[in-house]
Amino acid sequence: MEIRTGSARSGELDIVYEDMGNPGDPAVLLIMGLGAQLLLWRKGFCEKLVNQGLRVIRFDNRDVGLSSKLPHTRSGAALPTRMARSFVGAKSPAGYTLEDMADDAAALLDHLGIDKAHVVGGSMGGMIAQVFAARHAARTRSLGVIFSSNNQALLPPPAPRQLLALLTKPADTSREGIIDNGVRVSRIIGSPGYPVPEERMRADAAEFYDRSYYPAGVGRQFAAILGSGSLRGYDRQITAPTVVIHGKADKLMRPSGGRAIARAIPGARLVLFDGMGHELPEPLWDDIIGELKTNFSA
Repeated sequence: MEIRTGSARSGELDIVYEDMGNPGDPAVLLIMGLGAQLLLWRKGFCEKLVNQGLRVIRFDNRDVGLSSKLPHTRSGAALPTRMARSFVGAKSPAGYTLEDMADDAAALLDHLGIDKAHVVGGSMGGMIAQVFAARHAARTRSLGVIFSSNNQALLPPPAPRQLLALLTKPADTSREGIIDNGVRVSRIIGSPGYPVPEERMRADAAEFYDRSYYPAGVGRQFAAILGSGSLRGYDRQITAPTVVIHGKADKLMRPSGGRAIARAIPGARLVLFDGMGHELPEPLWDDIIGELKTNFSA
């Protein structure tokens, strides 16, 4: 499968992307989550979409992977204060917001000459996708939101063990130490119903590290989530056909987040998978793509 690579300008930033499939086919824009490179949309998953007659674009959000970094960006408020404000749906100061990241996605579509796309986001990428579908409604063919939330007030917070696993910098910052930590995090936030062999997790962690290891961006992306407040106002504006997919075993982004999105978006359909945590388990790829394809045709 041919993969076309490049970078798109979004203001002063470069957004690095990979573009797969026939350029004449309907486009699917994949947006990944907190600290996650485009690689987390695994190549095999993308190939299955391409085989459905779709053009698939995956990209690195700002501050992660090979896209532009913003090392001088500051949030201006203590983390506990911002987390408390987020719990009640309030905004906080942030160097950039989910709105800015949604506009990066729009700039990428501009660069590729794509007027409308099916937009699919996972985790923080699902939040960006919700904002995109509201702010850029005319460019959204359909919306898929996977293991995400709309950050409305008083939703159950992430389990502390899962959240700390994602946000805590490992003591050993050597390559092997970072890879070990990647394996540990994958175990903690992964799918209990679909365990992954350690060799596979280690190979994935090494691939992610060798392409780009940039932990500083994680904190700033987390600040963007906290800074954006509740997304319910955006959800009510969404008119695109929407499917919300979530794992019942997800303790990082609890199923209550998916339920809240499905309630807030008019006509949205909710699909829950047993045994699925905060990831896309390979045994469920066909089922997940099936749900997405049904939504693409709605």
